[in-house]
Amino acid sequence: MTFGEFIRAKRIQADISLREFCRKAELDPSNWSKVERDMLPALSTRDSLEAIAKLLGIKKNTNDWITFFDLAAISQQKIPDDIFEDKDVVSALPVFFRTVRGEKPSDEDLNKLFALLKKR
Repeated sequence: MTFGEFIRAKRIQADISLREFCRKAELDPSNWSKVERDMLPALSTRDSLEAIAKLLGIKKNTNDWITFFDLAAISQQKIPDDIFEDKDVVSALPVFFRTVRGEKPSDEDLNKLFALLKKR
């Protein structure tokens, strides 16, 4: 699921039309429609995203809250803030990226990555 798909489903679930949502959120309906269709990335500021989550009834510290912010970060092509703050995780990302790209990491790199995952 993409950010656009997720946010559109939440808006429809809340029974809010696109125009009504945009009026309440003070957003341009044309641009927001493009966000929902994944033609534009999610808004970039935490405050803006939190306001949208609140408007849609997405409660803090729930699975939907985490999913909302993870999908927003992916939409923006960036690493989620909570992941970026963990230096151990950040140091393992290059190994993860190489592995996903099909490159064979060293046994030492893989062991470090597995150890990190086991800690979680």
